[in-house]
Amino acid sequence: MSHQQPQRPGADQSHDQTEPIKFGDVFNVTGELASKPIGPQDAAAMQSAENTVLGQTTKNGPAAAMQSAATANERAGFVCHNQPGDQGVSVIKSNQDGWVLVTESVGGQVIAQYRQPDVSAATTTPATLIDPAPITIGEALEVAALSASDKPIDHSDAAAIQAAEMRATGSSEISPGGIASEAQSAAVQNSRTNRFEDRGRDTLSDVLADASAMLAKDKAVTGEDANRVVAAELRNNPDMKITPGGVGEAMAVAARRNQNSTI
Repeated sequence: MSHQQPQRPGADQSHDQTEPIKFGDVFNVTGELASKPIGPQDAAAMQSAENTVLGQTTKNGPAAAMQSAATANERAGFVCHNQPGDQGVSVIKSNQDGWVLVTESVGGQVIAQYRQPDVSAATTTPATLIDPAPITIGEALEVAALSASDKPIDHSDAAAIQAAEMRATGSSEISPGGIASEAQSAAVQNSRTNRFEDRGRDTLSDVLADASAMLAKDKAVTGEDANRVVAAELRNNPDMKITPGGVGEAMAVAARRNQNSTI
């Protein structure tokens, strides 16, 4: 399950800002919360919650979006730096069959929910610590198929998938009938479909569910692999963002896991 991606305010938005950025401008929330300005204390509370529960602040996640909005509001004079936050934030992490379900909320309303591999769990026997096998590019793509399963494929997703396939196979060409070819076709078809019509739009799950089997070759994800894929996704996204739980993020998580397992 994947909720609407936070819309981060532009860096220069405060120059012509005529009203505060509210929770309803950034997140899919309703009621009184939607009309509340986002302040520094609320942003700090979400950042602290993410750091405490997840061990880091999620890139392009709720805390980052709230921080951008709070900074713009403060610069425009709509909120004070020490203004108390009263919306109530929470980050909950629960384990589900080797996966972690992360739910982030403000004022009792869910603003983000996504799945990610439980990279913190170690497999042990009574006497031996067993190092987990490294995550391959195909497996990372299958993670994206689960964590952002209902996201319709766009050109930034297709570019990331193409970069991942090329890193896996070592080829500079797209494999006919491969996942990159399918992703490009899906992105073109989706761009011709009304974005309010979910039916008939190919999603990440449709293309990446069997990524490992569809790759001609596969390899363990490295930091360089992840950087190339993330860069491809960013270059082809007009907002310069990566999809939470999507291809770039799944590759980055896999690269960190693989690196940590070798230390």
